[in-house]
This record gives sequence, structure tokens and C-alpha cells, in this order.
Amino acid sequence: MKIKKVLIAALAAANVLSIGTGLILTAVGSSLAKSQGTNYAAQRWDAEGGSAQLSCFFTENAEFSTYSVPYITQTLTDKLKNAGVIVEEGQKLIPEAYSVTTGQMSVRCDRTARSEAMITAVGGDFFLFRDFKLLDGSYFSESDLMQDGAVIDRVLAWELYGSEDIAGMNIYLNGVKFYISGVIDTPSTEQEKKTVGDISRAYISYEGLKLINGGITEEGSDYLNKISCYECIVPNPVENFAYNALDEYFGGSHNTTVSIVNNTERFNPTKLAKKHKNLSDYAIADKPIVYPYWENASRITEFRLSGIYYFRRLTYIIPILTLLLLIALGWRAGGRLRQKITTKLGDSVTKVLYNRSILREQKKEQRKNKK
Repeated sequence: MKIKKVLIAALAAANVLSIGTGLILTAVGSSLAKSQGTNYAAQRWDAEGGSAQLSCFFTENAEFSTYSVPYITQTLTDKLKNAGVIVEEGQKLIPEAYSVTTGQMSVRCDRTARSEAMITAVGGDFFLFRDFKLLDGSYFSESDLMQDGAVIDRVLAWELYGSEDIAGMNIYLNGVKFYISGVIDTPSTEQEKKTVGDISRAYISYEGLKLINGGITEEGSDYLNKISCYECIVPNPVENFAYNALDEYFGGSHNTTVSIVNNTERFNPTKLAKKHKNLSDYAIADKPIVYPYWENASRITEFRLSGIYYFRRLTYIIPILTLLLLIALGWRAGGRLRQKITTKLGDSVTKVLYNRSILREQKKEQRKNKK
């Protein structure tokens, strides 16, 4: 009897430990995924969850530039209309963003301070897709009359002016004057800190990039219109509609110049748990693509989550086996109960039949006596 109690206690403790570990892994995984806010732009744009966020990253020799964006926009729009998606008047159907990191530039201010910064040229709704924390000022946009605004990070702001409250002040990128539209905080997550590097960062428009390069604006200057990252939020009337439409546009999933990421589904626990079995394939870079720091941070997170969700699956084993054991014991106990009921019922039926037989014999004797 003592052994039985010990086994029951041990089994209960194992279940509590397994379930507790599973809940902890779930909480850790959810927190880690949400820390990469750049993957949740679709939720910020469409709170009802009917849209998918997609990112495309291009190789150096990919022929994709700012002139390509209208074509992909039109293609996606036509597919959505064919799928019956109705666009309300004045509503933006597909928010898009595109960018390219151009390299380091010399930055100075109206005073004597100088620094170096990594410059990224951006277009479309770029800041909608980022989860930057705006400390001062505002973001610039393509609708601005002048395209000489710059968003800089907190470190560069302190290096130049000794403050982060400097929106409206001037900076000079390779000697070309820009005004500080806004100041953002530096990346805060462990993964972003690993991938962003030690150098300060500044974001300007593509038109601003052309100002730095002598005001070149003609279409022949493809190197000033190059896109290394294209992002969009697309209505998703059926599962994988948006991804398949984009994949078809670029010529299929085996295209050698582009890598497409479904940001909306990338942290799905079930998919990541399965991906853990093929981590060697995941680690192999099959395309010569230089990813921006936010994507590298997301890939690190994806890699870690695959392990967390895989081991979370293992915590299900003991509770599932325990449940199966309880079902088996219940079935066995039910069999014994059924046997007892059947036996008692059989005895009752036999007794009733016997009594009826006696009654019939008694009635026969009574009829004989009357005659």
C-alpha cells in the first residue's frame, strides 16, 4: 500500500513539474517573441488580424529598386480585387516600406562636434514597420515638401549636441545640410544590441540620399534607388494568400535573388517546434544576402524560440502518458464494475425467473385440486 502511495505521489509531482515547466517556457517564448516588435506591424495596422506582414530581402545583384515598387503594388492590388477584397474610398490598401543601408558617413553639427553614423535610406511607410521609441520630434514622410529630414538615434544626438531634445537642429551628412526631424532611442533587446553594432545610426529619405550624391535624380542612377529590403502589409482573405501572391510575383520560392519572410507567422510555436529538427538547414545561408540588423535580431529570436517550443513539446509527454494511464485504469475499473453489475443483474433475473416458475407450478397445482 505504501509503494502505491509513493508511486502516485511521484507521478503527481512529475505532472506538476512538467506542466509548470511548460507554462514557464510558454511565458518565456511569448515574451521573447513580443520583444521583436518589428514583426508586429500588421497588428498595429490591422487590429482585427485580417492582414499579413511580409518582408523581402534582396541579394546585391537583384534588380529591384524604387522603380519596381509601383509594379509590385499594382500586382498585389489586382490579386486582392480578384479575390473580392473591397477597398473603401480613402483607405490605403497595402502599406509598404523599402530601405537600403548605404554605409558610414561623416556627420557634424552647427558646432564643432563630429561623428560617424551608419546611414539608411528609407521610403514608403518605413517607420510604421519599425518599433522605434521616438524621444523627440517626429518622423519624416514622403509627403513632406522638402526631403531633407533625418531621424537619428539617441547616441548620435548626444555626440553632436549633448542632448536628445534637438528636433529642428541641423546636421551635415558628408557636408550636405539636413534638419533633425526626430530622435529615437537605441535598440534595447539583447538580440538587437548584438546585431546593430557600436556605430550610431541615421535614417534619411531616398531623395535625401540623392542630395548627398550631388542632387542626382535621373533613373539612370540605379545605385541611388537600390532596395535591399521591401516590406508590406497585405490583406489576407484566405490562409497564405499574401505570401503566395508575393512568392508568385518573384518567380517562386526557389528564386535565387530574394528571401521572403512571413513576419506574421514566423514565431508560430507549432512551426518553430518542427523547425528545431532541421536547425542545420536553417543555419545555412543559401543566398548572399546582407540582412538589416532588425531582421538579424529576429532570426536570432526565431532560432532560440525553435528550441524553447521544441522542449516545451517534451513537457507534454508525462501529462499525456498519465492521461492515457488514467483512461486505461478507468476502463479497467469500469470493466470490473460492469462485471459486478452484470452478475448482480443476472442473479436478479435468475431469481425473478425462478420465482415466476414456482408461481406457475403453484397455479397448476391449484387448478388440479379444483378439478
